[in-house]
Amino acid sequence: MSNEASASRGRALVVLVPYLWLLFFFLVPFLIVFKISLSDDVLAQPPYAPVLDLSAGWDGIREFVAALDFENYAFVLGDSLYVQSYLQSLGIAAFSTLILILIGFPIAYGMARSPRSWRPLLLMLVILPFWTSFLIRVYAWMGILAREGLVNQVLVGTGILSQPVEILATNSAVVLGIVYSYLPFMVLPLYAALDRLDESLLEAAADLGAPPWKSFWLITFPLAMPGLIAGSLLCFIPAVGEFVIPDLLGGSDTLMIGRTLWTEFFSNRSWSIASVIAVFLLIVLVVPMVLYQNLQARSLEAGK
Repeated sequence: MSNEASASRGRALVVLVPYLWLLFFFLVPFLIVFKISLSDDVLAQPPYAPVLDLSAGWDGIREFVAALDFENYAFVLGDSLYVQSYLQSLGIAAFSTLILILIGFPIAYGMARSPRSWRPLLLMLVILPFWTSFLIRVYAWMGILAREGLVNQVLVGTGILSQPVEILATNSAVVLGIVYSYLPFMVLPLYAALDRLDESLLEAAADLGAPPWKSFWLITFPLAMPGLIAGSLLCFIPAVGEFVIPDLLGGSDTLMIGRTLWTEFFSNRSWSIASVIAVFLLIVLVVPMVLYQNLQARSLEAGK
């Protein structure tokens, strides 16, 4: 009995560790940000009010709670600048993720179907960009996409264009930067899913007379779906809140929410509005993930 109790306590401790991690490094910081989002900007230190004073006792707590309000949320929702930033961020992230799927799936499929002795080398080539600083890689694209950069030189030199075009400081440059930067995050989960594919299923489909395209859509694609979803989430979620790529490759009309949040926090010194933007961004990203997890859990229960 003591062994069972000890094993039960051990399992409880193992389960408790991730919950404690989420509590201290997710829930507590989120509650702090949420509290600041309900505050007002002031010229003081800290630059928001009210500030909780525990030395005042229950009266201080009541005054603190009474001073909190949702005016900042109404302001953000009523301002077209912030709404447009959210919508443009979602649009650019979704379009970039779609391109990543179209590029990453063939790469992962080719890696999974390549000779096994080649696969470590191919994996290393996919991971190789991580050996260089992310910031340096994005800076390099500034030189490549500039008006006098490599892309325009090739286009003009080959006669495709008669004069250089503006590629840098556009939404297209931002999409290109996101696709380049996040491609490994799409390829690796897809490769992991496709590498586990049982080739005997494809052979059986061929024996039954299924053409290659039909075997792909009925066998390969459904079995690769977990990797496709994982890669899409790994790319879409950080792309929505991306700041470095829009700031370096985007123009003045590139209104992505990460850039807007940085402007509110560091330029406008409005901690409360920046916190509201952060809370909305978290809701936009977390709610679809929770809904997907619930849908997946229900589908697994139905499958049983």
